[in-house]
Amino acid sequence: MLLDDPRSGVGGARRSPRSSTRVRTTAVLSAGAVVLIALQIVAARHHFTGPLESLWADYTGTPKSFTVPWAGLGLALIGLSWRRRFLAAGAALGIDLIYQAFRSLDGGPLAMGNGPVIVLTGLIVLAAWKWDGKDRGNAVHAAALGILLVLSSKIADVWLGITVLAGPKVLDQHIVLVDHALGDPSWMMGQLLAWLGSAPSAVLHWVYIELPMGAMIVTIWQLRNVVKTGEWPRHYLVRTFLTIGLIGPIFYIVFPVVGPMFAFGHDGGAFSLGDYWPNVVPPVNPNPGALPFDHYTPRNCMPSLHTAWALSIFIHSRRDTEGNPAPRWLRWGGAFWLLATLSATLGFGYHYGADLVAGAVLCLTIESALRAPERGWDPARIRLVGAGAVLFGALLLSYRYVSDFYAAHPLPAGFIVLGLLAAFVTAFYRTWFAQLPAPATPELPARV
Repeated sequence: MLLDDPRSGVGGARRSPRSSTRVRTTAVLSAGAVVLIALQIVAARHHFTGPLESLWADYTGTPKSFTVPWAGLGLALIGLSWRRRFLAAGAALGIDLIYQAFRSLDGGPLAMGNGPVIVLTGLIVLAAWKWDGKDRGNAVHAAALGILLVLSSKIADVWLGITVLAGPKVLDQHIVLVDHALGDPSWMMGQLLAWLGSAPSAVLHWVYIELPMGAMIVTIWQLRNVVKTGEWPRHYLVRTFLTIGLIGPIFYIVFPVVGPMFAFGHDGGAFSLGDYWPNVVPPVNPNPGALPFDHYTPRNCMPSLHTAWALSIFIHSRRDTEGNPAPRWLRWGGAFWLLATLSATLGFGYHYGADLVAGAVLCLTIESALRAPERGWDPARIRLVGAGAVLFGALLLSYRYVSDFYAAHPLPAGFIVLGLLAAFVTAFYRTWFAQLPAPATPELPARV
């Protein structure tokens, strides 16, 4: 990703690999700095934490997240030798412990994450400007993945604030009608988790917030041989993960939704339509409208990106980058992560069932556009990506403009939505996973 062909320049002049890497790295870092500064200005003007403030806290104060920095460092370690992996991990842990010691003496909270961010920064600087050859290329590539993961989380935090600014009114009254047609899955799962007690809820909550950890595990397995071979696959989980994070949040602005626990539960306070979730299904309103809501709850439900990300983890836990079956522990782990994430998104009242359907379609469409790049844009890929884009757009438009049809005809409407999802999943499986039979060998005519 950050490597250049050394054969470049005017009049046949050759640029050294180190120079090419420095130029590319400098360009990427400069573009990232511009984005971060712009978002920091927006955040400062509207009085919420910006990405530069959050990064500064990671370097000098109390980091916001434990998982994201360590998951980022885990990705960076993929590109290092075992000796350098131990040194980098040990340095990150040591720095974390030192920071925590000073925090504890000052009465601060327990937090980890300073060490991996500092080591990540040091790795990419050291690799890009000091190391040579394959060591430099692998280290820069892997460290860039880790830094992208950290920066994307900072940008996502700011974007949640922007969704509030862009969406003073929310469309939950429309989505709940779609949820009725799908069988009110959020209410059903919420009641089930309440009946099961605290232990299952604790497990699901951990899986939900530790999504980057699941992605890191699958990615490390996919890229486990890059140091040995020096060759990076053209497609792996991080590419899908980051693309979902780039495209998905745009629709938070287009379709602002806060979720059942806020719009129909006590967490919504004075803006809630009632204390319905999860014990009472709200009455059907045949004339839904936009609902004014508070100025701090993110409008980040439609589509469910947790569903999209968990589904991408599941897909990439099936096979390696060469198409070989993954080990059983990874396949079961990917299935567990998907099922637990879906249960959490619904059972905690974070999403409606309609959000999950849209998130799944978004994931399969993006994965279809990125998967197996060596095939090119053949007819099968074009059909699948086109069908996914049309289906995703049709779902959002129907949720918004014909939700009264869902209310008046819940049974056929629900079957239509689930049937279209099942058809798209089947097409995805047949395109990328189904084992096609070997072509039959034509019989040769008998020799006379």
